[in-house]
Amino acid sequence: MKDFESRNVQVIAISTDTEQSHWAWLQIPKEKGGIYGVTYPLVSDINKTISHNYGVLSGDWIFDKEELKSTGELIAYRGLFLIDKQGIIRHILINDFPLGRNVNEAIRMIDALQYYEKSGEVCPANWIKGKRAIKASHRGLLDFYSSSDE
Repeated sequence: MKDFESRNVQVIAISTDTEQSHWAWLQIPKEKGGIYGVTYPLVSDINKTISHNYGVLSGDWIFDKEELKSTGELIAYRGLFLIDKQGIIRHILINDFPLGRNVNEAIRMIDALQYYEKSGEVCPANWIKGKRAIKASHRGLLDFYSSSDE
């Protein structure tokens, strides 16, 4: 959390569990599979509209008169969304159920977005803070150069 806070990033967790389930998980130590000590907001999406709207809802379902109805079990994939200050989704990562996310990669993407917002320069594949960026020229050509302000 310190890495996110130092970058002025708000972390929000959303799951399809109930508020009561979240409370129960918060009582269990992390060593035993719980989330004790988590201080960021936990949002309950029991009606699964957030999961649907962000494209992470898995299962068989239909819309019936603008209402989501399942024809089987509905489960949300593991998703990570990096949303900028204007509310635009800049990065999406959706993992299948057995695959976890990489916090270091999330931090790298935050650094890249914040660098772009500050400088207007594009961060190429595998970019890390302090490395070369790409500057778009007025003719639309890309010029590599070493960043001097990091």
